[in-house]
Amino acid sequence: MSAVAMQSAVLSSRRKSCWLGTPEIYFRKTIDNSRLVKVEDSRRAREMKYFGLALCFLFVLVMGYALQHFRAIEYGYKIETLRSQRDGLTEMNRALRLEEASLRDPERIDVMARKLGMQSPQPGQVLRMDATTDAAAPVMASMTPVAVVSAR
Repeated sequence: MSAVAMQSAVLSSRRKSCWLGTPEIYFRKTIDNSRLVKVEDSRRAREMKYFGLALCFLFVLVMGYALQHFRAIEYGYKIETLRSQRDGLTEMNRALRLEEASLRDPERIDVMARKLGMQSPQPGQVLRMDATTDAAAPVMASMTPVAVVSAR
């Protein structure tokens, strides 16, 4: 047993000897900076001013580029919208001209007039209003008798 006791004493002494320093003790020390005076560095201030101006100029350049870029994209969308609108209107105009041409067909008008019981005009009944006349020449008014036909 004495050997076991000795071994434990040696181990305990080794454990205690691991820490060989003194305990850390912190002392409070007040620092008084009231007597310090900051010396203004004019060169550093000038450098900072130039750096700030350079950054502002760079910011303005980047924002100007971004504004132009986004406006170009926006105008591209507007142009494409107007092109598609123009194409639609052109197609509608073509369809309306085709419809107008079919409605102005004299044969169609003649067939519809005969269905309504109308007859071809007698010679002298038709007065052309679109005849080319001199606009400065006086126009004489004339009265022609009108016959009223009742459909009873």
